[in-house]
Amino acid sequence: MLLTQSLVDTLAREAGFTAAGVAAVPDNSAPDSIEERRRFEEWVASGAAGEMEYLKRRNDCGDLVRSSVRNAFPWVQSVIVCVANYNSAVERSTDPAPEDSGWIARYAQSGTQTDSGSLRPSDYHKVLLRRLQNVDTRLHESLGPFESRCYVDTGPIVERVYARYAGLGWTGKNTCLINQRLGSWLFLGVILTSLDLSTAERPLLAADRCGSCTRCIDACPTHALTAYQMDASRCISYLTIEKRGSIPEDLRSGIGRNVFGCDICQDVCPWNRRAPETMDSELTPRHELINPALDWLASLDEGPFGDWFFGSPVKRSRFAGFRRNLAIAMGNSGVVRFRSILECWSESADPVLSESAAWAINMLSSKPAG
Repeated sequence: MLLTQSLVDTLAREAGFTAAGVAAVPDNSAPDSIEERRRFEEWVASGAAGEMEYLKRRNDCGDLVRSSVRNAFPWVQSVIVCVANYNSAVERSTDPAPEDSGWIARYAQSGTQTDSGSLRPSDYHKVLLRRLQNVDTRLHESLGPFESRCYVDTGPIVERVYARYAGLGWTGKNTCLINQRLGSWLFLGVILTSLDLSTAERPLLAADRCGSCTRCIDACPTHALTAYQMDASRCISYLTIEKRGSIPEDLRSGIGRNVFGCDICQDVCPWNRRAPETMDSELTPRHELINPALDWLASLDEGPFGDWFFGSPVKRSRFAGFRRNLAIAMGNSGVVRFRSILECWSESADPVLSESAAWAINMLSSKPAG
């Protein structure tokens, strides 16, 4: 039995994915491979990766590991890309919201249905990895022995590149994968395999349908986007999740009310207007985390913070980083009653929180007390 698009799509859907496709890995001498490696090398060299050192890791030959999947795994012949839709019928970050509320990125709002009907935190990394492993196991049962690895945002591969090669969409100007039917609210998981994909099974590439639209670029508050390229060091998601220590002052106002991640460039994308909503019981939005009150989030000590976010992507920001983000969001809110919280935090033993709170107090200083 051969590796086919139909087999992979069937197994992926049975495992709980929305769609799937297979991409052949081009030889390193192929024009597409050379171009991808050049673009990644230039992106890293420009400083756009910020402090994400894992993106800058090189192999013994001096090649950036993530510039080509074969730099890490020479045996890879094909990449299976599985897609899970996480769009939901909830407010967008760009919709009107209470001035005292924050925003947690849509992908981190999710929970898993329990037997009692309540929701406990879920992390798409773990949800998708279990599904990928299910697909991988069934492929081995059908096709016999072969080399494989499963990854969800953790492997030495740029997933959206292979999603494009697999015919699942195009890379938009906001650098997200966009599918004409599904939009861009998509999680990507990959299975690297040593299986060949026949020429007849190689899909057509999706046409780039961004056209002349620049809504994502125009809407980015920190000017992180240019067409088809992101300066991660300016991206709100990077600043509120990956960045350790103090956030540069010139970028703080642009962060607005975002306390974990950012959805703006996807919220304004026309391809998401009619995107289907997910019915995935493991990726259900927890409504308490949609436009949550900043003072409620600030009231959570480490224990309650863990109760709400252990098992959720939010834990990646760490408790200290989350409070730093809250301080900046409070300063941007214009809500003067946050002063009492910020004054307490300004005396914190944590120098980053103390400095961020002092900055926020200064931002509110022009507002009358009350």
